[in-house]
Amino acid sequence: MSIRIIVKEPDPVLREVAKEVTKFNANLQKLLKDMAETMYDAEGVGLAAPQIGISKRVIVVDVGDENGLIEMVNPVIVEQEGEQLGPEGCLSIPNLNGDVLRADRITVTGQDSSGQTFTVEAQGYFARAFQHEIDHLNGILFTDLAESIYDISERPRKGGE
Repeated sequence: MSIRIIVKEPDPVLREVAKEVTKFNANLQKLLKDMAETMYDAEGVGLAAPQIGISKRVIVVDVGDENGLIEMVNPVIVEQEGEQLGPEGCLSIPNLNGDVLRADRITVTGQDSSGQTFTVEAQGYFARAFQHEIDHLNGILFTDLAESIYDISERPRKGGE
């Protein structure tokens, strides 16, 4: 496993519609593991392949709850309901957060690393993370959707750093 470099806006890969994955092999498994390691190293809760410069429909999500790490290939939101307005940030857009309106509950269907289809039902923050990462696969950034955007670079870091 390797920690990958996270690309930053305005890298053009962040604006591409990512390509569907058709080969489920060792390379895909390595990509998923590298993405998870990169996400954890950056203290994120999700990462999409375009964020490491790879235009493929692959995401990882772990919001730190009982669901743990979810690795999903070719994810599609098949159902959504309700609304939630809340803050989002992005590893590819450091120092900015924004308030984004999202569905409160979603159902996402995708594939695992071996190509088997599975479904995840998500609500609240977990649903927000999925929607944010799937947007990356469509070339959409949270700043495109935010009702307000604010600079967080001056806020104190954890532990007073």
